[in-house]
Amino acid sequence: MTLPFDGAISSFYQNDAPKPVREAITRADKDDILDTSYPYSEGMKTKTYDKEMERLQIELVKMQAWAKNTGARIAMVFEGRDAAGKGGTIKRFRMNLNPRGARVVALGKPSDREATQWYFQRYIDHLPAAGEIVFFDRSWYNRGVVEHVFGFCDNEQREHFFTQVPDFEKMLVDEGIHLFKFWLNVGRAEQLRRFLKRESDPLKQWKLSNIDVEGLAKWDAYSTAIQETLARSHTSAAPWTVIRSDDKKRARLAAIRHLLSHLDYTQKDPKALGAVDTNILGGPEIWEA
Repeated sequence: MTLPFDGAISSFYQNDAPKPVREAITRADKDDILDTSYPYSEGMKTKTYDKEMERLQIELVKMQAWAKNTGARIAMVFEGRDAAGKGGTIKRFRMNLNPRGARVVALGKPSDREATQWYFQRYIDHLPAAGEIVFFDRSWYNRGVVEHVFGFCDNEQREHFFTQVPDFEKMLVDEGIHLFKFWLNVGRAEQLRRFLKRESDPLKQWKLSNIDVEGLAKWDAYSTAIQETLARSHTSAAPWTVIRSDDKKRARLAAIRHLLSHLDYTQKDPKALGAVDTNILGGPEIWEA
């Protein structure tokens, strides 16, 4: 089988990955959590996960009906390292929602025209109208991290972004939009393990990009940029919710619970909702490089 990018991910794993990362991947069983600082040693059992997810899906449907009936506007920003589980988490949010009122925004590289606009301008058209739920699969925070790490913006542009983003988000909240910002974090060994699985799976190879491959060697640069971004854009009006996503199942449940617990929707069932797992969900203080 031909591997994407000429097997660059496997090559990195074999030749360039730090020794502790290689050893963690080599000795791990399928369900083992690779990061020793993660509060659980194994992934959540599928039976438990399915049971909890089913209850949460019913609550999500209630929430969407409430949004439609009241005209509530909900915007969710999903950021995180590559392979942290952003797309999979969004998929679980939407799996039983009416897609007409729950859409994903995943913008590509700006066009030549968009590159001359105010940085936030191309995102504004995608904000929710009454009764809509919008999932931003990556967002304006590209400027804080990816663009900076790869030199797609200069320091002056990035500083200008950090100056404006708190006011931009406060305007959204003051306008009545329910804004949620999720940062999904994943350990280095787990990220590489997921990349290796994608590389060898013909059905998932499309998820890989040059940015993913080149980013493998930029872990420390990403860490510095992420830490600064969280520190400079975590505000009372628009706080960050950090989720440690080494276990995808627990991360998905935590994200959905967090959203539902912060919306006063009709017929909410606190028992079905359950408690948010604060071992893996919190503010920027739980983020780890």
